[in-house]
Amino acid sequence: MLAFVATGEHDFLEAIFPLKRFGKTKMALRKDSSRRKEARRRLRRRRYNVFPRIRAYFLAGVLVTAPVAITLAAAWWLIELVDRNIVPMIPEHWNPDTYLRETIGLEIGLPGLGLLILFVAITLIGALTAGFLGRMVVSLGERILAQMPIIRSVYSAIKQILETVLKQQSNAFRQAVLIEYPRRGMWAVGFVTGTTEGEVQNLVREDVVNIFLPTTPNPTSGFLLFVPRKDLVTLNMSVEEAVKMVISGGIVTPPDRRSDAERAIPQVSSATYEDTDIQREKSPDRPPVNPSED
Repeated sequence: MLAFVATGEHDFLEAIFPLKRFGKTKMALRKDSSRRKEARRRLRRRRYNVFPRIRAYFLAGVLVTAPVAITLAAAWWLIELVDRNIVPMIPEHWNPDTYLRETIGLEIGLPGLGLLILFVAITLIGALTAGFLGRMVVSLGERILAQMPIIRSVYSAIKQILETVLKQQSNAFRQAVLIEYPRRGMWAVGFVTGTTEGEVQNLVREDVVNIFLPTTPNPTSGFLLFVPRKDLVTLNMSVEEAVKMVISGGIVTPPDRRSDAERAIPQVSSATYEDTDIQREKSPDRPPVNPSED
């Protein structure tokens, strides 16, 4: 009996210890499996996070290289355009490519040669026309052009525009303004080109200003508006910043450099002139729209 008890107790203990060891192994396996699952999750997250990072890096590279590439491409296009039209006009014995071909044996084609020659030629013409003889030649040429019906209109318009834009003290495109266009409550960026004079100003009661309203994204086309000076809102941004804003369609917006106190107070509103418009519509002095209203 004692032997059976001892034997049974020994077997019982031997049976328990493996179970304990098996239980410890099972817990360790569970921990290992959870760690592996967590590692797999982290690896998946890293894989998923790689593509947004690559996309962000690619866009950052585009933002850095695209302006430089476009600028260089535009400059190269201009150089080739001028060289293609100016270089063939150079005599063969004055062309540097001739000496390079005879010396090296290769016709390289100096880039920018035509642009340099054009710059020198325009500068020399300006120097010659500044003298008395040059002014006489220019006045004679203008008198000849004035006798041509269509050419004289084109020439006079182009000359007046260039004189206005290129003179040193010109105020053309020197100020960006905000105007309500095409209706109340809608605002547009325009540029002051001068003070209205002549028949237009004499017909209008208010003091009006010439405003050029450019289109997006091509600012070389637009509309000429005669806006009352009191309806203009002067912008603190420079003309270059306003042009960038127009070309980009509002994507590039210059910062507001005014003080915090000025930013907190709105300057204009579409409801500012509502009472004035109503009074103008109801005014008995308003001219009739149709002759039948007389």
